[in-house]
Amino acid sequence: MNKILFTFPGQGAQIPGMLHELDRQGEHGQLLRQASDILGEDVMTLDTPQALERTRAVQLCILIAGVASASWLIARKAVPDFVSGLSIGAFPAAVVSGALDFADALRLVSLRGELMEKAAPAGYGLCAIGGLPERTVQTLVDAVCAPASPVYLANINASDQFVIAGSDDAMKKVLDMAREKGATKTDRLAVAVPSHCPLLADAARFLHDAIGQVTFRRPAIAYLSGSTGRVLWQPQRIADDLAFNMARPVRWADAMQAACERGVRLAIEMPPGSVLTGLAKRVLADGEALSCQQQGMAGALALALRRKAN
Repeated sequence: MNKILFTFPGQGAQIPGMLHELDRQGEHGQLLRQASDILGEDVMTLDTPQALERTRAVQLCILIAGVASASWLIARKAVPDFVSGLSIGAFPAAVVSGALDFADALRLVSLRGELMEKAAPAGYGLCAIGGLPERTVQTLVDAVCAPASPVYLANINASDQFVIAGSDDAMKKVLDMAREKGATKTDRLAVAVPSHCPLLADAARFLHDAIGQVTFRRPAIAYLSGSTGRVLWQPQRIADDLAFNMARPVRWADAMQAACERGVRLAIEMPPGSVLTGLAKRVLADGEALSCQQQGMAGALALALRRKAN
C-alpha cells in the first residue's frame, strides 16, 4: 500500500526552453545527443516558442523530457511500481516501463505529430470544461455535434473536469452553453488538433501500421493505460494503446482510481507538467502527489526514496 506511480503529461504542458533546462542539469547530454542522431536534427531547436507552435515539436519535447527525468530518478533507485501517461505521455511511459525502445519511440512520436498536424485543418482543437457533471457535458456536446460542426467529449479527467475536441465554432457553442449551466472553467487549450475523438481515426490507423513494424516487449514496470484505466502487460495491447489513443477518449479519472486501488500512495509527475498532480491529489486522499516541475527533481527523489523505505 505504498506504491509509486510516475505520470507523464500530455500536450498543453509544454514550456519554451524545456529541453535546454534538461541540458543545464548536465546529466542528460547523452540522451539529447542520441535523440538528435536518431531524428537527424538538433533537438535543441524544438523547444523555442516558435517551434512549439507545431504539434510534432511539442510531442517530441514531452517524450524526451519525460524519459530523461524518469531515467534520472530510476538511476538513483527511485523505481516506480506503475507508469501512466496522458495522450502523448503514454509514449514516455511505455519507454520507461521497458515495453518500447527510446529510439523507436522517437521515430513513432515524430510520425504521430506529423499525422496529427495533417489530420485536421486550421480551426480545430481542444477546450477544457470544469464544474459540471459528465452527463451535462455529454448532453451539451450531443446537442451541438453535427457533420459540419463536429465536437466530442475527449477527456474525462475527473468527475467535474473534462476536455472537448472539435471545430472552434462547435466548441464555442458548447462553452457558451456550459457557462449558462454554471461551469466554473471554460478555456481554450494550447493544442491545435482535435485529439481523442473520431476526427483522428484515420491518422490512428496509419500510426498503427507503423507501430506494427516495431518490436514491443513485456514491460518490467506496470503500464497503466490512460485511455482505459487498465494495467496492460501484453506487448500487443500496449502497442494498440499507443496507436489508437489519439482517437480514443482519455479516461484519466479511471486510471487514477485504478492506481489508488492497486496501492499507489505517491504519484510523481514528470516535467513539464503539473496538472496531473492536482488530479492525482483528488484521488490519493491518504497519499501524496507532486510535480517535478514545481518541486524539483531532488525533492521528488527524496520523497520517493522515503516512500520506498517505509
